[in-house]
Amino acid sequence: MKTLHSLVKVAASAALILGCTIIPATASEVPAATVAGAATPSTITEDSAWKVLNADPSIQGLLVSEDEYRESIETYRAAAADGTLDAAKYKELTFDLDLAKLPDELKWYGYVYKYPDYRAKIVTMQASSPAMNGREIPLAVITPDGKFDSQRPTLYLLNGAGGADQGMDWIVSTAGRDLDPEKPGTQDIDDFYGDRNVNVVIPQAGAFSYYTNWLEEPDGKYGLKGPQKWETFLTKELPGPLEDHINGNGQRGIAGMSMSATSSLLLAEHNPRFYDAVGSYAGCAATSRPLPHFYLQLTLGRGGATPEQMWGEMGGEYNRYNDGLINATKNNLDGTDIYVSAGSGLAGATDLGSTKSSSTLVFEGGAIEAAMSACTHDLQAKLNHEDVPATFNFRNTGTHSWPGWLEDINASWKVFGTAFNAPESEAHVAEANNADEVLANEKLDDADIPNVEQPAPADSLPVDPAAPAQ
Repeated sequence: MKTLHSLVKVAASAALILGCTIIPATASEVPAATVAGAATPSTITEDSAWKVLNADPSIQGLLVSEDEYRESIETYRAAAADGTLDAAKYKELTFDLDLAKLPDELKWYGYVYKYPDYRAKIVTMQASSPAMNGREIPLAVITPDGKFDSQRPTLYLLNGAGGADQGMDWIVSTAGRDLDPEKPGTQDIDDFYGDRNVNVVIPQAGAFSYYTNWLEEPDGKYGLKGPQKWETFLTKELPGPLEDHINGNGQRGIAGMSMSATSSLLLAEHNPRFYDAVGSYAGCAATSRPLPHFYLQLTLGRGGATPEQMWGEMGGEYNRYNDGLINATKNNLDGTDIYVSAGSGLAGATDLGSTKSSSTLVFEGGAIEAAMSACTHDLQAKLNHEDVPATFNFRNTGTHSWPGWLEDINASWKVFGTAFNAPESEAHVAEANNADEVLANEKLDDADIPNVEQPAPADSLPVDPAAPAQ
């Protein structure tokens, strides 16, 4: 089976080079049911951004009617399909809503509600976690067309430390940013993945959790309360029912940045050949040594918790089990396509080219990224020793901030696309991207989030780990 899997990937790569568009899909070597075992599956329920926002008393009365909301989705999809979508139509279908006034955890719903391209291509869902006492986890699912009529691979994209709970998730933080400069228009996240025949699943909860199974139940902040069984949820409870619901083809990948860069690597290591590909953007694989353990302490302190609550004592058995460097072995990672990145920590053009740049970005963001770079070089040495092939992207400059992670979305697709045997779709309408560019600047300024040249609060180094998160 392993040999067949490798041969298919070689054939897929050759087909991409030759320009072929019909490539047979192969499921991951380890199916979801095998990993799930006897775990109770999630219950998947579709909702809508309109319903979630309308349930908040402070927002009721500010929205269009539910009927108008639903009709606008079909209008956008029809215009995009027949080539009649232009800037005027896009503007007409954009709803008024002051996103800066929304609670942080609802900001991403606000983007999906307000902007027609998000509204038409991002399906919002709730997934239960039996292991976390039935906790409902919001999901943002990015699709090419908002439908699940065609089978596609599934890419699980994990947020950083504060994530959606602090309004710094993948949707909010990439809004209006051009993820693919080689294509016309502004390719923000819905356009980027919408052109690539994949369903992208973003769990919009789990702040400061490291998406792992905790030994203790914390009483922290941002949902860091009660049982934290994120690995069980993401690998055993969720994939089977979710991929059935969204018509997954059995192929899957996982990627994360900063905090979740560690998580994505660990989940792949704990479940060999469950993921076809893994992306780890600016993270630290090691967790059981003094300095990486200090990084854990800083991150978890912002969520009101400790590394001991999560993984026990430093260097203990459970901590070592969750050390991505120790577990980066040929047995765990062979057969999985890997992309890993880090900046140098030195401020570059994207760090210094704005009047909004700050000492926080240059010094704190630089120090964090320099540490992540050292961690990443250690991982490269380990994988070389294990004879595990991987793509490493060491940038000469770059602090611990969003410009690098935006680049990683684009750069890592070569790895994911090959693993998925997924050439870019030619069916998506170019006019949608051009129309989207008209409001790109409005998207950038819409919510009161830091400029991309500044480090995200969810992923920056706090001056005082005991101080309340901003």
